[in-house]
Amino acid sequence: MANLRVHRVAEQMKKEMSDIIEHRLKDPRVGFVTVTGVDVTGDLQEATVYVSVFGDDEKKAATLEGLVKAKGFIRSEIGKRIRLRKTPEIQFKFDQSIEYGSHIDSLINDLHQRDK
Repeated sequence: MANLRVHRVAEQMKKEMSDIIEHRLKDPRVGFVTVTGVDVTGDLQEATVYVSVFGDDEKKAATLEGLVKAKGFIRSEIGKRIRLRKTPEIQFKFDQSIEYGSHIDSLINDLHQRDK
């Protein structure tokens, strides 16, 4: 039962986080960001937010910097939107799965080209 609650909180945070980043953040460093997932600890004290950023490494670094700078604002917005006794601490991480998938795809394409 507690696991279901953690999952529901994570999904709700993902939805709200996407909306906040897209519509409420005014930081020009934060570019095109997609929230790909949220992991919340069992005690709901910490949340790791996985993001995918469109752009080069410099753009990604600037976006992460902007998100970290806005962490307090984002956390307070989450607190207003989701009723929890204590809003989880937020940590942002890049979701590498999309890049990894693209890398694997290009390797497979290279192999197909060699076979021809």
